[in-house]
Amino acid sequence: MSIRTTSVSSLPDELVSPRAKLVYLYLATAQGATLDELQAGLDLPKIALYTIVRTLRERGLVEKEGNALTVTG
Repeated sequence: MSIRTTSVSSLPDELVSPRAKLVYLYLATAQGATLDELQAGLDLPKIALYTIVRTLRERGLVEKEGNALTVTG
């Protein structure tokens, strides 16, 4: 088993919600994930994830590539 590490230098200033920060960090470290993977990995309700992901996408912090969500930039 190998462990993949990814460095996240800093969180965007507009992230205030702890859950939004958690989703952002998960996507940054996992280098992308589907909504189902987010739900399983973070143990958050899917309805909450929809709202968080929508907000992150509206702010240009996350983009959708196929079924996966990734951090922009």
